[in-house]
Amino acid sequence: MARKHILIVDDDVDMLKVLKVFLQDDYQVTIVDSGKQALEYMLKHTPDLILLDYMMPLFDGPHVLEILRKREESKNVPVLFLTSVTERDKILQCLALNPQGYLVKPISREELLQRVAEVFEPKE
Repeated sequence: MARKHILIVDDDVDMLKVLKVFLQDDYQVTIVDSGKQALEYMLKHTPDLILLDYMMPLFDGPHVLEILRKREESKNVPVLFLTSVTERDKILQCLALNPQGYLVKPISREELLQRVAEVFEPKE
């Protein structure tokens, strides 16, 4: 069976490396370090899940998600925000875009794997 493909979008290269190590044993992982790169990647590829940082230069996470939701080929791709942003208004702004979740950094490998698994196999 083909492994699920996760796209990780974060402008922090160290965070990208950590998240890739957390996930690569169980999933096919692609990393990009900007919202612009994510949007370009999504023109040719459709991952099974996107882990999306909030704070990034040029295209922040909410902006990227808004664009993805408008495109036919990406409108149904699950998105988990993974960010250090904890301000209530910003969290509510993200949740208004209907992501599959909002995770706060730092995150343990176990918690990340659990939340990703819940996206792929939702509990009834």
